[in-house]
Amino acid sequence: MTSAVARMTSEPVKQWVRTQLWDQVPIAISVIDHDFQIVEANRCFAEAYGPWQSQPCYAVYKGRTERCERCAAASTFADAKVRVREERGVLRDGKEIHYLVHMVPLVEPDGSIPCIIEMSTDITATKILEQEKLEAERLAAVGQTVAGLAHGIKNVLMGLEGGVYIVRSGMQRGDSERLLRGWHMVEENITRISVFVKEFLDFAKGRAPTVALVDPNRVAATVMELFVETAGMARIDLRAELAPDLAPAYLDEDAIHTCLANLVSNALDACQVSDRNGGHVVLATREEGDTLVFEVTDDGIGMDSEIRKKVFTNFFTTKGSEKGTGLGLLTTRKIVQQHGGRVAFQSTEGVGSVFRLEFPRDRLPRRDGASGNGSNGDVGR
Repeated sequence: MTSAVARMTSEPVKQWVRTQLWDQVPIAISVIDHDFQIVEANRCFAEAYGPWQSQPCYAVYKGRTERCERCAAASTFADAKVRVREERGVLRDGKEIHYLVHMVPLVEPDGSIPCIIEMSTDITATKILEQEKLEAERLAAVGQTVAGLAHGIKNVLMGLEGGVYIVRSGMQRGDSERLLRGWHMVEENITRISVFVKEFLDFAKGRAPTVALVDPNRVAATVMELFVETAGMARIDLRAELAPDLAPAYLDEDAIHTCLANLVSNALDACQVSDRNGGHVVLATREEGDTLVFEVTDDGIGMDSEIRKKVFTNFFTTKGSEKGTGLGLLTTRKIVQQHGGRVAFQSTEGVGSVFRLEFPRDRLPRRDGASGNGSNGDVGR
């Protein structure tokens, strides 16, 4: 037994084992140098991505002709930290792949880093399931809100019937003032049902984001301009706290504008119905690590625990049927999810609320409008 163990631990055997592990391990492994050239790769990598000899990593992984703008490998060479990223690349047959890559620096005794090992695992099937789950959640939300839609339209129709009755009775009596009052009721309810149906259709449709490189602060500033007069009339202090030098991001500008407008509008309403005179609403932008954050804070009426549970369900609104459809936050969450982000909020009754839109930059959608939940191939590895 001792001689057998000795044979198993001899240097040639250990070298054979290392070689077998390198080529038999079921993940793609490559080694890149400071010039981002692939200097070694295992069999799984070659089978997945094709010929790699004398090729830069960005060409083999992503089919790019130049280095990625936000290159995680460059950051690893600079700070010697291990990184784990979700990426999107192209296989040798041209098919798109989602992969999880671990970047491990090979650090010499003197602290230098001649190479980085990149270990990539195909997670395409998982990403497809995530997309299907998001779509199922969206369709479930649509199903939940159909009853609310019918109820809302019923309320509007009742208003229309009342307006028509007053118009008819005004005509019969020759009362022009009553006739005008009834006509105004009809107009108001037609507007309400039009807005209601349009918002529902916007929520229900599954349009992918149309993204471009956008200045997040510009989007926030345009939303501020939209509400400055309303805030002033209500004596609400509406302020922007925009982080300087915030890097551009691939966003659907109109969609993000809709999200921020929903949140600011809700915040202003929360201040107006509170017991205080005036109030404060702050729209902030910042970068937290590699995550872009929009945040809307108010010191309005806040929400109790029961209301907090209903925020994203069933046409829920605290504004009343005259002002709210209950679709604003549902639409906001849908848009944020399409960008690979999440909505978080905190609220205390009588104190106020904070809503955060968080967008990890490596999960933002691509310029061609494909859905998020992956690294932006044009933003960088």
